[in-house]
Amino acid sequence: MIDAAIRLLSLFNQLDRCSKRVTLDFKDDETGVMGYLNRMGFFDNLSSSVEVRPQRPDYSGANRYGGMNTSLVEIARINREHRDVNLLSRLTDTLMRCCGEREDARELEGAAWTIFAELIDNIFSHSETPLDGYAALQLYQGGDNLSVSVSDSGLGIMETLRPTLETESPSLSRLSDNDLLVEIFRQGISRHGADRGCGLKGSAAKAIKFRAKLDVRLPTSRVLLVPSK
Repeated sequence: MIDAAIRLLSLFNQLDRCSKRVTLDFKDDETGVMGYLNRMGFFDNLSSSVEVRPQRPDYSGANRYGGMNTSLVEIARINREHRDVNLLSRLTDTLMRCCGEREDARELEGAAWTIFAELIDNIFSHSETPLDGYAALQLYQGGDNLSVSVSDSGLGIMETLRPTLETESPSLSRLSDNDLLVEIFRQGISRHGADRGCGLKGSAAKAIKFRAKLDVRLPTSRVLLVPSK
């Protein structure tokens, strides 16, 4: 559910930025979806111009209870001008509290730090938008399903990469968005040169090594990288 919350938060703020009228109409109360979103800090990061019915929560669940649940990281904004210097540590430390008993825990910790750093740095380096990006983490009930979600409102991989490929790698430029996205993770393709796209490639390899799924969603395409059995 955290993945859907993060993506919807980005979408609603994008629509608001484009002067679209956005109304969220909740049929339940604080015990349902609205309460969950409030606890995760959704409304703290939602544009004040977005209408919420019947009304916005009168307090922030994330501010009131933040840090009290050791199995989640509430929605954190990713902003170039106001960097959350502790975000990487919070994500990694929370992951390790959930997975610290593994035999490969130390190696996992290093890999997780690298993956989170790469995803967040990509937002700083490539989003080219004044809108915030977001990250959150949640361990679901049962303790065997942990989800980390990172989203931004930038130009997107395809919009920034394809103009370069038309001159540098015409064969790649003819690929569909899905096929090109796969090659980005296979080859480490970047608009800044062959050696600049290895971060995403390396992050994908680390995630797969530790039996994690990597779900990459763009406006019109999606690639799900799954460890082989």
